[in-house]
Amino acid sequence: MSTLAYAIPLSIIGGYIVVSSVLFRFPTLIHSKKKSKINAKLIAHRGGAAENFENTITAFKHARSIGMEMLELDCQLTKDKQIVVSHDDHLLRISGEDLLIQDVNYQDLPCLSCPLAVTFTKGDMCTSESTDRKIPLLRDVFEEFKDFPINLDIKRNDDELINGVLDLIREYKREAITIVGNFNGKIVDKVHKKIPEVPLIMSMSCLVKVILLTYTGLLPFFPLKESYIEIPTGTLINDLEWTKDAGCALRTALKLYDLLVIRPCLFRHLQRRGIKVYLWVLNSEREWSRAISLGADGIMTDYPSKLKQFCDEKGFCNSRDPLLENRH
Repeated sequence: MSTLAYAIPLSIIGGYIVVSSVLFRFPTLIHSKKKSKINAKLIAHRGGAAENFENTITAFKHARSIGMEMLELDCQLTKDKQIVVSHDDHLLRISGEDLLIQDVNYQDLPCLSCPLAVTFTKGDMCTSESTDRKIPLLRDVFEEFKDFPINLDIKRNDDELINGVLDLIREYKREAITIVGNFNGKIVDKVHKKIPEVPLIMSMSCLVKVILLTYTGLLPFFPLKESYIEIPTGTLINDLEWTKDAGCALRTALKLYDLLVIRPCLFRHLQRRGIKVYLWVLNSEREWSRAISLGADGIMTDYPSKLKQFCDEKGFCNSRDPLLENRH
């Protein structure tokens, strides 16, 4: 085979690598940078599930009062079509009742258990002295936190739930300060179709696509409709209860995930495109330090008071309104 036969494909491959590398470093050459009103770095997971009963109005108020800049919460639909704030659809973990929220009218929902296990910290229990153990309506949360950023997970691919949540977002004029998503890409697509201006969180399938595109050099060429990516860290995954008896293959896979996904160069590329990178759920100083060193835009935690104190000491906290960005 002639030298020319080798030279042509090698030139094509070399040119592709060069162009891909340049666009990975300078993605705004072909993509418009996304803009967001939200500049929140400190995010209270379920309102701060280790310090107050998760997803309650009291938890959300406490998180706001001590300096959290965004609330993370989850939505479900009751039997009488009320949109409530709860991570679990099955009530056994959070209330001890073997019931599904979708099978119970709002007024008949049980109160949260006391104490209540903190999902992402093995063995820790929330024993708040608060008497507020009621599962709240999303409307009540929007009413109380009208101008406060909210990170909202629609938990089921149910058109009534999805449309109901989006109708409330429109009613309270929260399109610019409520980011919406779910691991299920179908939910994200439905949200985008109904209200394109609502900022989206990447689904799990989109996250997988981003990783595959990154390591094939194709990511710089692909548009992304999402404005936020929320990445569960390898440390968090390895600390979960279900991994304690995991075999070598699973532990190796988790380490590989951490190696491939938790990459500062990937974070920087996404950030240059205006996509904010949040890491969750981080509940220790070791994890918070790592998130800051990796250049994450935001940290999601069950321990808002401890995170706020830590980030104040490290200079990571915002010194301005979390909605000040792009405000004129």
